[in-house]
Amino acid sequence: MVLNIAIIGFGNAVVNYHLPYLDKKENIKVKTIYRREEDRFGDTERESRYPEITFSTDIEDILQDDEIELIVVATHVDSHVEYAKLALEYGKHVLVEKPFASTSAEAKDIFELAKRKNLIAMANQNRRYDGDFLTLKKVIESGKLGNIVEIQSHYDYFHPQYARSGFGLLHGLAVHTIDQLISIYGRADRIGYDVRSLIAPGESDDYIDIDFRYGRMKATIKCSLLVKIEHPKFIVHGDRGSFVKYSSGHQTKNGDGRTRVSIHAEPENNWGTLSYVDHEGTSHTEKVPSEATDYGILYDQLFQAIRHHGDKPVKDEEVLYVLDILHDGIEAAKIAD
Repeated sequence: MVLNIAIIGFGNAVVNYHLPYLDKKENIKVKTIYRREEDRFGDTERESRYPEITFSTDIEDILQDDEIELIVVATHVDSHVEYAKLALEYGKHVLVEKPFASTSAEAKDIFELAKRKNLIAMANQNRRYDGDFLTLKKVIESGKLGNIVEIQSHYDYFHPQYARSGFGLLHGLAVHTIDQLISIYGRADRIGYDVRSLIAPGESDDYIDIDFRYGRMKATIKCSLLVKIEHPKFIVHGDRGSFVKYSSGHQTKNGDGRTRVSIHAEPENNWGTLSYVDHEGTSHTEKVPSEATDYGILYDQLFQAIRHHGDKPVKDEEVLYVLDILHDGIEAAKIAD
């Protein structure tokens, strides 16, 4: 039976990271997209690219539609809580863009409401299904690196002209890589924050270097806007070897029409390099075939959770923990020199 969904919002995330993957699902249908009237002003032409979807400026059209079981909230974070609670009150499951809420306390309220209503509320941590991250997980799970002692995760750009205040890099970029780490290793033994601004000290977070300690292992999440030469996305060291993987990059976007995605692994020239010593003492250096990026996997798993009571792919406690880390990072940036 098809799962009918509605989406609140029609921005970049919806047209590039939701709809192209939902297009490929036979068991999930986007029935309606709700947009505020002020958001549609001068921007209705894009809607014609999706003739199979009904667009509405009346939120009651999705709340009162008994066929709609899931509402996706893809708006600015300051309206996530309002829309998520509204959807739950009307008996709809809800998938909320990241960051799920402004604080872990707000997120906890949503999860508790969902539990009382016997519904699912979940964060859209789709970057867990990036091809480069899936490849990293495959290498770690293979055991070829032995005991992992260090992981570096980079998400960098070169924007020296970036000169605006405000704490946006943690919520905009680091939220992805922090969640990826937490999805593998869970809660850290301790965390060290070096979050600051190279442009507006105390007013921004354009440099992020956060160390997570798991026993003897250290994992570092780094984001910077002053990296001119591409750095590997992932560097992993174990007591039997190392793995280096450059970013798989972003999907191609279609600026003149409907975004389409082709789900296939990247070419061999961007595969990661694995070098290790096996249990017989023989040294190996090899290329690791990349996994394909597919954000639709999250929807597949959410479908199973809704229809067949499967586990949610993104756990409540993971969302709450990530939000607390983001909060602590911002607090560190506010007092940094």
